[in-house]
Amino acid sequence: MDLLDRMRTGDTVALGRLISRAEAGVDEARGALAAIYKSTGKAHIVGITGVPGSGKSTLVSRLVQAIRTDGRRVGVIAIDPSSPFSGGSILGDRIRMTDLVLDPGVFIRSMATRGATGGLAGATLAAADILDAGGFDVIIIETVGVGQDEVEIARLADATVVVLVPGMGDDVQAIKAGIMEIADVFVINKADLPGPERLEREIKAMQSLSTRKDGWVPPIVRTVATENQGIGEILAAARSFLERGNRKDRAVANWSLRLREMLRERLLHRFADVDFQAAAEEVASRRNDPYTIIDGWIRRISN
Repeated sequence: MDLLDRMRTGDTVALGRLISRAEAGVDEARGALAAIYKSTGKAHIVGITGVPGSGKSTLVSRLVQAIRTDGRRVGVIAIDPSSPFSGGSILGDRIRMTDLVLDPGVFIRSMATRGATGGLAGATLAAADILDAGGFDVIIIETVGVGQDEVEIARLADATVVVLVPGMGDDVQAIKAGIMEIADVFVINKADLPGPERLEREIKAMQSLSTRKDGWVPPIVRTVATENQGIGEILAAARSFLERGNRKDRAVANWSLRLREMLRERLLHRFADVDFQAAAEEVASRRNDPYTIIDGWIRRISN
């Protein structure tokens, strides 16, 4: 029995190996992803993003526990910074969510960014598809927590939860052009600290400056994840957004961008043997022009 068949029978070891092969970018993984794609689209993907130190991991743990009370299977993809030595994930899933790993209805995978920008790892989309095809009902993706450029999650998730903490002050204004604008639900975590009222006023003030094309006004939920407070309210807010029925429209818009990115990645892979440094030196010294060089590379594909 091959990995795909084993994965479809609920074998989590096979599922993990498929994700590892997708991360490595091997051709076999690409074929497997193509084979399972028509079996995807059933799971709801929820993105959890926000500033470092906002308690995202604790919040995810509590959300998973709440979802599991309904009997739904949950996959968690936790994106971590890369180790400068091994290139692997610095923080481990079993260190961060030890209370979940023994639950057979939960699958947790840590993935390193490995230089990818936007708070996600390069193979996040592939991992989400594998979990979806593997029968998981909800997939939670926790981004790395890099700051205002952490917006890629909005192209992948059906609903995006942005987590903030009191005491940010002017930081809300500083990051509003980034993650603040992708929120479908705002969460003020650690709401037992001083200042949640001020933070909520700042979010509402920002919301009053512009309206979304879909007319949705992201609700603001206060939580204390360590005390399990407000978790049900997050799930209710996310469910309300998902029930609006705009999932297909969002998917079409997102895939329009994703297909371009996938094509770009495949083309770059075709040119893995190109000496970009030598070409750059030719251009910088005016011995050649960039347009002629690019035309020559493109002719390689045509031949």
